[in-house]
Amino acid sequence: MNLHITNETSKLKAVVLGTAESNGPIPTLEEAYDPKSKEHIKAGTYPKEEDMIKEMEAVASVLKKYDVEVYRPKIIEDYNQIFTRDIAFVIDDKFIKSNILPDRGQEIEAIEHVLKQIDPSKIITLPEDAHIEGGDVMPMGDHIFVGTYKGKDYKDYITARTNLKAVEALQQIFPEKKIVSFSLKKSNTIAKDNALHLDCCFQPVGKDKAIIYKDGFLIEEEYQWLVNFFGKANIYEITRDEMYNMNSNIFSISEDVVISEKGFTRLNSWLREQGITVEEVQYAEISKQEGLLRCSTLPLIRE
Repeated sequence: MNLHITNETSKLKAVVLGTAESNGPIPTLEEAYDPKSKEHIKAGTYPKEEDMIKEMEAVASVLKKYDVEVYRPKIIEDYNQIFTRDIAFVIDDKFIKSNILPDRGQEIEAIEHVLKQIDPSKIITLPEDAHIEGGDVMPMGDHIFVGTYKGKDYKDYITARTNLKAVEALQQIFPEKKIVSFSLKKSNTIAKDNALHLDCCFQPVGKDKAIIYKDGFLIEEEYQWLVNFFGKANIYEITRDEMYNMNSNIFSISEDVVISEKGFTRLNSWLREQGITVEEVQYAEISKQEGLLRCSTLPLIRE
């Protein structure tokens, strides 16, 4: 398999889509990794496995409609394997394994059948102290955007997933690229104030547009840098509630086609105004775990 990912929106050829099968029992509050899951555990509205399976199969159907080769993880009994974006990411022709929360270590083993098709010299394991998850990493041609948390209290936040060591490691692997890091707002307790990953408050779309939530960024100058990078006219600003509902976490099949949640009516109208085809799916149950469409996909090859 010849890996090739240089950006977020070129035509998708191959992807790993997570699975909700044998997702396991509802976690306890102590086991939950993010404040949104905790909200739904407390409220008794945590998503049911059969609903999540239905939502993910609808995405698989859309991907196949556009001739994308779809790989799925091997099923691990009673284990959450929905968010494949967290476990690894591809930049250029390199497959980089994430250093994620220890409890989730088995997820990478479940895509061993994919790894076997990749030249072993292209598979990179980062140093153990370089924490990173794929939701924080966005290749943008000669740039790589990385969401991070730089506070001294990093270890106190289960919601802080990517540290500066990982940013530095990426710069060593890709010396020719400009790595731009963005400090994200974190909260272990209030979902509406927590940007779990960069793709929870920002995502490029189409040829030159971006979806962004200003208050997901801790440092206003860094948010402003992105606005200047894309140009104000090309930026679609989302609200706090839209960020909470994961409006920036749609998924591009190409510059002209995205998969989006059907409840995102304002966003989907704007996307269509930009000439983008919107394939609407129901994904609101999965979003209760603070992840949406980008989170559950791991792109391997784009044109």
